[in-house]
Amino acid sequence: MHRAPGLQCAVITTHVSTTPPLKFAANLSWLYTELPFLDRFEAAARDGFQGVECLFAHDHPVGEIQARLRDLSRPLVLFNAAPGDWAAGERGLASLPGREAEFKRSVLDALTLAQHLQCPRVHVMAGLCPADPPEARERALAIYEERLAWAAAQAAQAGISVMIEPINRRDMPGYLLNHQAQAHALVERIGSKHLQVQMDLYHAQIVEGDISMQLRHWLPTGRVGHLQIAAVPDRGEPDAGELHHPHLFAELRALQWEGWIGCEYRPRQSGHGGTSAGLAWLHAATASA
Repeated sequence: MHRAPGLQCAVITTHVSTTPPLKFAANLSWLYTELPFLDRFEAAARDGFQGVECLFAHDHPVGEIQARLRDLSRPLVLFNAAPGDWAAGERGLASLPGREAEFKRSVLDALTLAQHLQCPRVHVMAGLCPADPPEARERALAIYEERLAWAAAQAAQAGISVMIEPINRRDMPGYLLNHQAQAHALVERIGSKHLQVQMDLYHAQIVEGDISMQLRHWLPTGRVGHLQIAAVPDRGEPDAGELHHPHLFAELRALQWEGWIGCEYRPRQSGHGGTSAGLAWLHAATASA
C-alpha cells in the first residue's frame, strides 16, 4: 500500500466495556402469586428474569422444580432452610436455645436439597429474640455464632454457601440480626468463604439508610454473596419511594457487582398480570446494561 509522505495512518481502537451486566432473580414466593407456585417459573422467564429464588423450596416437589429449571434454562439462586414453625410465628432456629438438633437437621436437609436443585446459596434465618433481658440476647448471639460456624463447615463439604440476612424489626419484630456490621463481624470471625451476607437493601434502608455508602463499604469486602431489592417504605416495585434504584443500579455497575439481585417485593397491582404490569423498571435496568 502506497502512503503519501507525511501522512500518518490512524489507529482505531474499540473500547470494550468490562462492566458486568446486572442479573435479576424473581422471588417466586412474592411475585406472580395469582399463579400456582410451579407456574411462576415460566412467568418469570417470559418476563425477562434471568434467574429465580424463593422462600421455601422444600414445600414443593423437587422433581417438578428441577423440570422447570431445566426446561426454562433458569437457575434457582437462593432459598431458605426450614425456619421452624413459620405458621406459628417462628423465624429461624439458629439462635433458639434447645433447638440444636432441629436446626442441624434443617441445615443438612437444605444443603442436600440445594445440591439436587443446583442452587448455590441457602439462607439460614437467625430467629427471634426479645430485647430484654440483655442476658437473653447475649446468649442467643453466642448460640447463633456457634451454630453458624457448624453450618458453614457443612456447607463447605456440600459446596454450597450459607447466607445470613439482617432484617428490620419493623417488619419482623424481635429478629436477632438487624445491622450490616453485625452480620459482617460474624462472617469475619467465623472465617469461612461458605458463610456470606445476604444484603437486602430494603431492610438496610429502614435500619441504617445511606445505601450508596453502604454498598461502597461492604461490597469490596467480598463478604456479600447476594443482594435483594424492594421499594421503601411500601415494599413494592423498585421504581418509587425513598430509594432511587436507577442510581443504585449505577452504583452496582461501578462497583463491578457480578452477583444476583433478588427481587423480593410485593407488586402494587394485585390479581392476574399484576407482577408483569409493574416491570418497566426491570426492562429499563436490563436495557441499559
